[in-house]
Amino acid sequence: MAKIMGMILAGGEGRRLWPLTADRAKPAVPYGGKYRLIDFVLTNFAHSGFLRLKVLTQYKSESLNVHISRGWRLSTLLDNYIEVVPPQQRINRDWYKGSADAIYQNLNVISDENPDDVFVFGADHVYRMDLRPMFRLHKKNKAACTVAALPVPIAQANQFGVLEVDQNWMMVGFQEKPKQPKPMPGNPNLALVSMGNYLFDRKVLCAEVTRDAPLETNHDFGKDIIPGLLGRFPVFVYDFLQNEIPGVEGDEKGYWRDVGTIESYFASNMDLISVKPQFNLYNNGWQIMTHTKTLPPAKFVFDDPGSQRQGLALNSMVSDGCIISGGRLRRCILAPECRINSYSEMEDCILFDSVQVGRRSRIRRAIIDKNIVIPPDTTIGYDVEADKKRFHVSEGGIVVIPKGYTFGS
Repeated sequence: MAKIMGMILAGGEGRRLWPLTADRAKPAVPYGGKYRLIDFVLTNFAHSGFLRLKVLTQYKSESLNVHISRGWRLSTLLDNYIEVVPPQQRINRDWYKGSADAIYQNLNVISDENPDDVFVFGADHVYRMDLRPMFRLHKKNKAACTVAALPVPIAQANQFGVLEVDQNWMMVGFQEKPKQPKPMPGNPNLALVSMGNYLFDRKVLCAEVTRDAPLETNHDFGKDIIPGLLGRFPVFVYDFLQNEIPGVEGDEKGYWRDVGTIESYFASNMDLISVKPQFNLYNNGWQIMTHTKTLPPAKFVFDDPGSQRQGLALNSMVSDGCIISGGRLRRCILAPECRINSYSEMEDCILFDSVQVGRRSRIRRAIIDKNIVIPPDTTIGYDVEADKKRFHVSEGGIVVIPKGYTFGS
């Protein structure tokens, strides 16, 4: 049986998600109330049975380290592990200069394990994926590398790296954000875009990142390593749209999101609370795993319609430990241990852990980071110019209150 390991690239700074990433790495950003972005890739590996994983961290990784060490413990009796690897500076004193350089600076980790094949996956996308079909295709084709790709409408493909394949799905070309993307075989309306997920023959991976290291490149898999393999090694493409997941059907099939901006992050979260969400967290056939504290159930108290002192939530998700004490929520997502006090009204909001909202506050289209205390009678999201003087406001008008913000200071 082939020996497999996974290298999870989790050092991303996530500048476009600022200020949510001002104090944490992008893979550690909360999502859907109780999860972190890294939970999705780790869940996919766990359900697929590939349980020897190294998570390469770098930027402001303490929150990510704690989440993994406390919540993702595997049985060492079965030689399974998920281990965090911080920058070691074994090669030089530089931080990682790109995704390929991150692997290059940790070649000792690979040589110590001596696997036959290595998955190299990102840590900040939202999706469900069974990795076993990709692995079977990789071995069947005796590939040096297999790249996971998603068919998208050709009009949208110019936002991504586009893969060109022959009739056997061998990769024959790569275009970085092309103006005129080339269509995939058999469908002129779709193009194949790279998901940034790769499976390598170990010897090829080690040789190629070593070859790239002294060159004046971006030291990036998508821009340098993968295009550099073409014509020299057999590179194949795995069609993610063919991936079969229990309980996934219809529009959810092929769901993959890079929540790299405040707008895309907000929209993806809001989709979770649709009546028929495109990404269904309630699929018991492929549950998303995470680390959570032991907390009491959410509680909703007070029901006085006449005075509008009602503890209720409509079209919302409310995590454990929350108390909705006479406040009203519409289309909101609450992380654990939030409290919404009487007469408050919130619409289209995402609250991180332990947010406290004072009485008679009115808030809409806002993302509120952890431990923020909103004073009574606060209004947010109704006057863009006033909000810009106090908070970060995205291009789409979403107010973000960052971690550590103190009202009245």
